[in-house]
Amino acid sequence: MKLIDVLDQTNTIEKSSFYKILNNLIEEGETDEIEEILNKNRHVKEIDHFNINKVFMHLRKEFKKHIQFELASNLSQLDILIDILIRDGNVIMKDRWFHDLYKKEIEALSEASEIFTGLINTESKELESHRRRDYVIYRACVETAYTNDEANNQDKKVTSDEYSLLQTLSDELELSNEEIRLINFSIVPIEPLDQDVLIKNLKDLGIIFYHKKDYCVYVPDEIVKILREIRGKSIADKYLRRVLKVLKGPELNLVCKRHNINQRSGLEEKVKTIINQGISLKSLLKQGIHKEDTKLNDRKKTVNRIMEDLGIESRGSTIEDKIELIVQHFNIVEKDETIGISMDGYELLCKDLNEVLPHINNYLRDEFHFQEKEVLKAQFLADHNIKPRDILDLIVEADLRSFCDSKGVSFRGDEVQNILNSYTDTESIYIENFVNIGNRDLNALKTNNINITSAEIGLKYEEVTRILFRELGFNVNEELKAEVNSSKDKIDILIETGEKEVIIVECKTAKSTKYNKFSACSRQIKSYQKHLEKNGYRVIKTLLVAPDFTPDFIEDCDLDIELNLSLITSETLYNIWNGFKHAPQQVFPTNLLMRDALISDQKILKALKIK
Repeated sequence: MKLIDVLDQTNTIEKSSFYKILNNLIEEGETDEIEEILNKNRHVKEIDHFNINKVFMHLRKEFKKHIQFELASNLSQLDILIDILIRDGNVIMKDRWFHDLYKKEIEALSEASEIFTGLINTESKELESHRRRDYVIYRACVETAYTNDEANNQDKKVTSDEYSLLQTLSDELELSNEEIRLINFSIVPIEPLDQDVLIKNLKDLGIIFYHKKDYCVYVPDEIVKILREIRGKSIADKYLRRVLKVLKGPELNLVCKRHNINQRSGLEEKVKTIINQGISLKSLLKQGIHKEDTKLNDRKKTVNRIMEDLGIESRGSTIEDKIELIVQHFNIVEKDETIGISMDGYELLCKDLNEVLPHINNYLRDEFHFQEKEVLKAQFLADHNIKPRDILDLIVEADLRSFCDSKGVSFRGDEVQNILNSYTDTESIYIENFVNIGNRDLNALKTNNINITSAEIGLKYEEVTRILFRELGFNVNEELKAEVNSSKDKIDILIETGEKEVIIVECKTAKSTKYNKFSACSRQIKSYQKHLEKNGYRVIKTLLVAPDFTPDFIEDCDLDIELNLSLITSETLYNIWNGFKHAPQQVFPTNLLMRDALISDQKILKALKIK
């Protein structure tokens, strides 16, 4: 769930701790951009949620430092909590369930730490001598950092500077998060907290939001990403799973050997254990999958092969460059709010999976630590950031084959992609990617199973805009458009509102920028208007649909008295269409589009009495 959605979901008191943290961080890291957003307001709570989100993104680095400082002071405690909060599917949890997960984690960690300490302290053959040496070195440094304050008659603790040094040391020793946790726990004890104290502490740190009305803990996506970075995870676990699944057996075994993981276990168990160990993608691809004497060029070739198997163009001159391209690819996939197929398709997929593979429901419960019993439901999974591809990636090969056989899906090539293709409703998937089409974001479209060329984008954007207006109940008259269009004046969309009365809709795409060509656009629309008037039609309104608009464009539009032009962003039109499905009206009230220069979806949905 995005930060802005969590802010909408919670009340002022529930947001107060987060606001307090932001206000403190503003004093440290205020910039001209933040000052402009605040616009003479002294406190964050005095501005709207959209701008609070912008302020947070400007203060991202300061917020990360704030969490790192607190992590040093509460080493083992926050280690556990952060690992719970960044797990796939844990963005929304009931308070009691969250506390249960916390208690189970402490119990499991206590048991595992005792076993791990025994391995380090004995001459067990399960550990290679050089690896035991690494653990002993790191443990000695943690112990020194934690206890050295006693000499000055101070409480034992790890300072922020010491924590930073320990992080560097663990990186150089290539320790996994789990290895770090086990050693930290053996030195720095944890005093289990009760539920109320636990939630209050995390709330006061600005990490979680707690909604008392429904007893829910919310962790915004933006904060999850920061917590992952702090834990050395450049991508979410579900994307690391995709990388691990394209590795060869010997490569996986090298990783297992390096981190004391059973090499004799099956593929799925190895993948799961590597993910749970918290081994970073960068460590994995730079060192973990290669033999020590492997030449640099051979390492590059291996990473190139992995990129190609993941559908990523194998570019980059260094291994670091290549790894960064993989990280960027999955960050784009994660940032994309669409799910790859339509929600209707997702719902049908869940229904079919439940019928053919009924054990998958419980498997998902265990994998994502869900409290609910029935979890194979599209909306529930989407709310927890679990997309169709994420589910299919978890299913073992034999079950995938069985499902494909049952549903007549080809298992030649990429079975997962074949299944997704069979549940893709073309019109719905284009609508759900309307914003990406307007932004000419070919990478995001490709990720969501839309193969389209740059030359086709403009017409596709126009086509989807036409569909949205039709579904809002407008009379989009293609015959009339064909009749009145000339070689010079080619109107994109013509809406007939009455006898000889029409609305002109013009569509513009823009790549990575806000639309800013007002003079050219206004000349074009005025030409259309005059052409229609010559043909006996009265233009009651003109609309321009584009990804976004510059402030100057909006101001010019507001001052133009001839055009009667209103602007609609792609996201606004999509939100209006999506909200109108729940409106009592059958036809969208045209007058709602007649008022403002820049149309607001929030105002319109409020007028339609849609919450």
